[in-house]
Amino acid sequence: MDGVDERMVQIFNDGAIVVLGSIGHQLGLFDTLQALPPATSQEVADAAGLDERYVREWLGGVVTAGFVDYQPREGTYALSAAHAPFLTGLGADNVAPIMALLTLMGQVTPLVLERFRSGGGLAYADYPGFHDVQAADSAAVHDASLIATIVPLTGLVERLEQGIDVADIGCGQGHAVNLMAREFPASRFTGFDFSPDAIDAARAEATQWRLTNVTFEVRDAADLGEHGAFDLVTVFDAIHDQAHPATVLANIREAVRAEGTFLMVDIKASSRLENNLALPWASFLYAVSTVHCMSVSLGQGGDGLGTVWGVELAETMVREAGFANVEVMDLEADPFNAYFVARP
Repeated sequence: MDGVDERMVQIFNDGAIVVLGSIGHQLGLFDTLQALPPATSQEVADAAGLDERYVREWLGGVVTAGFVDYQPREGTYALSAAHAPFLTGLGADNVAPIMALLTLMGQVTPLVLERFRSGGGLAYADYPGFHDVQAADSAAVHDASLIATIVPLTGLVERLEQGIDVADIGCGQGHAVNLMAREFPASRFTGFDFSPDAIDAARAEATQWRLTNVTFEVRDAADLGEHGAFDLVTVFDAIHDQAHPATVLANIREAVRAEGTFLMVDIKASSRLENNLALPWASFLYAVSTVHCMSVSLGQGGDGLGTVWGVELAETMVREAGFANVEVMDLEADPFNAYFVARP
């Protein structure tokens, strides 16, 4: 094979491994293997409560992928110690949920094909399960870094301990808000999202944690209607897929008090395609944008900025919304995102 042929075969093989990884994650097979000593396919299937023949064929795929070690004499399988941290558990290192996200993208591809022909976009309801996967992935990052690393970027830890008003826009299932509310009981937190189902999940977690300093409201960020109400407003990876990001950013500026702070976390990439050629996960970002983020914005009659709107455009739009002081920061623990700390 010449270089091009080898590259294409590798792409096909890696794509197939993603499918196998997604299956393993969604069925809990990686965690099952992690909990077992070297085991036969029947023992793995029994422990997972699954059909042995399917499990055995899946094991063949993940063995040849290098995820699982196989001992042919004993006929046993064991999760590779080198790969285990990236395939199991609830930590931020587990990339298996992203594999599930990619296979879910495949499920919605037929609808996206039609939008290529007709224009427009899709609705959030067209993505069953998509946002649960996203929420789980975000939760892993926030559990690992939100309180210890991300919130301190605002310089407001002491004030949060004393008691201030905080809002999270596009809060989704509210895990980040609830984490902050639990950590800073003297402060008051409000989460806004236009999805009733997401807000129900956020409220359920707050109730489970017995939080009394957090509320959740079903509200579109394009019609936020808050005026000087908050000392801190946060948005975690939610601006780029809004219908009209400039309107949302202007509404956030209106909601932030004169001495307040806005923390926006969004995708770390360039607004210029040529600058993304060396970004290892650039193709992934453009794919997610095509299939989801750009499409849901267009589906609302929006601007369709997309996932890769880029740090340059993001900073410009934050400034145009009325934030004169904007600092863009990086976190070593999170190479996928840029952190914008902005003040009027």
